[in-house]
Amino acid sequence: MTQEEELKSANIELSGEKRLSDDISILEAEVVELTEQLEKTKQSIRDLREAEDPKTKTFYAEEIFQAQQEKLRLDVDIKFRTNKINRINLGIDEMDASDGVKGGFLF
Repeated sequence: MTQEEELKSANIELSGEKRLSDDISILEAEVVELTEQLEKTKQSIRDLREAEDPKTKTFYAEEIFQAQQEKLRLDVDIKFRTNKINRINLGIDEMDASDGVKGGFLF
């Protein structure tokens, strides 16, 4: 491994990025777990909205906002894992992808 490759891998580890597993069964189990968390989060958003009462000035804007952010994070995590499963099934290696796709841009 060259010095440049070592620095690049160290930067990935230091930036907090964690690589997804290459095992489809692990990824599918994570998708199931994340989907359950997503449903619980959606239900908590509904519950908080129903619990709001303008007459008594009871509002849960901050809690709803945080729950919506969590919902969006879970959506993205599920999509990352689903896309990884699809890439593995299609036999696409991350090293074979173009620079644009590696950077997250499809065009």
